[in-house]
Amino acid sequence: MKITDIEIIPIYPRLAERYENRKVDLYGIDHRTVFKVHTDNGLVGYGDIRGRPGGHPAQSSVKSLIGRNPFDFINANLNMGLSGALYDVMGKYLEVPAYKLMGQKVRSWMSVAAWTRPASPEAFRDEIQRAVAEGYTIFKMHTCAYHDVIEQTRLAEEVAPAGFQIHYDFNHNRSLGAVLPIISELERNHPIVGYIEDPLVKNDIDGWRRLREQTHLPIIMHGTPLGGLQEIMHGIADIYMLDSGIGNTLATGLALGRANIQTIIQLTGGTLTKALALHMAAVLPTHTAHTINLDDQYEEDITTERIPVIEGASPVPESPGLGLEVDEDALARVAANKPIERPKHVGILHMPGGHTFYGRSYISPSGLTGREEGTIRGLKSELWEDDGSNEFARIYERVQKEGTFRAN
Repeated sequence: MKITDIEIIPIYPRLAERYENRKVDLYGIDHRTVFKVHTDNGLVGYGDIRGRPGGHPAQSSVKSLIGRNPFDFINANLNMGLSGALYDVMGKYLEVPAYKLMGQKVRSWMSVAAWTRPASPEAFRDEIQRAVAEGYTIFKMHTCAYHDVIEQTRLAEEVAPAGFQIHYDFNHNRSLGAVLPIISELERNHPIVGYIEDPLVKNDIDGWRRLREQTHLPIIMHGTPLGGLQEIMHGIADIYMLDSGIGNTLATGLALGRANIQTIIQLTGGTLTKALALHMAAVLPTHTAHTINLDDQYEEDITTERIPVIEGASPVPESPGLGLEVDEDALARVAANKPIERPKHVGILHMPGGHTFYGRSYISPSGLTGREEGTIRGLKSELWEDDGSNEFARIYERVQKEGTFRAN
C-alpha cells in the first residue's frame, strides 16, 4: 500500500449555538484542518485537528510522504491530524481499530472533560449546566487575569451536582507566593475543584515540589519539558498531560505508567480528534483521569455520528481505523463555510475599589496594578459589542487611539 495523495482541507464548522454571544471569547475555535490520505488500493484515511487563524499546514509539509507506505509512520511525531489519517487508513487496511497498532488495550471506556475558553462567572455557570446535561462530570477551563476564579467557582457550585469536578489550568505564569493562597482557598472551601494544571512557571522546580507538599489537590504539568524522567525524579507533579505527537505520547505515557504516575491526553479538534485520543488512552496503563478534546464546541461535524458521553465517559471506537465514517457532503459544507469574524468591541473592567477602565478588548488588572493573576478579588470584566450608539463609537475611537484608560 502506497500513499498517492494527501489533501489538506481547512474547515470552519459552526460553533455551538450557546456561543452566539461569545464570539470574541471563542474566536478562532472554528478553524480546523482535515487531512485526507489516499492510497493506491483505494482506501482513504481521515484525520482532524484544531488550527488557528492563518495557521493551516502548507501542502509542501506532506510532500515527503507521497509514495511511501503509511506503515512507515507508525509512532511518528507528525501533525496529529495527519497521524490520525495515517492510523485511520492503516487500521482500515488491516481491518482493526487504531489502538491495536499502538499497544495492548487496557480499557474500553475513557473519562472525558467538557471545555470552554475563559468565561465570566455567569457564563461559566451556564457552561457547567450544559455540560451536566450532556453527560459530563469534569470540566476544564483556563483561568485568566480578568475574571475572578473564586467567583467563577462559587457560581459553578450553585448548579453542579455532587461529585462534579473542575479542572483549572492556571497558565504556568505565577510564583508560589501568589498561587498558594488561591489554591489553598479553593481546596479548603470549594470541593468542586478537582485538578490544578500548570500553577507555576515551568522552570520553578522547587516551587512545584513545595506546592505539592502543601495541597491535596492533584497537580498537573502540561508536557514534560525536561524529558519526562527528570520530572519524575524531582517529584514535580501528580499527573502529566501529553499532547506532542503519537510517538512521544505513547513513549512518555508508557514510561509514566511504569512509574505508576497518572497521565492525561489533551488533543483538540472534532470527533475524529477525540477518537484518536481515545485510541491512545486505551493503551496507556495510567491514563485513568480524563481526555480533553473540543468536540463539544461545535454545532456540526464531518462524521456521520458523534461519540457519546455517558456518566462522564466515552467508549473507545471498535470499528477499523479511527472507527468513524466521514460524511463527504458534510465535509464539503463545512469547508465552504466562512470563518467567524471577531466582532467590533470594547473591553470594560470594573475594579473592586470602584474604578472603571475601558480598553481595546479584555483588560488585565495585572497591567494596571502590577499584581499577579488571580490575586485581586471582586473584579468584573465585560465586553461591549458595537450597538450602533454614539457612545460606543466615541469610546471605541478613544481606546483605538489611547489604549486602556480610566473612566472614573
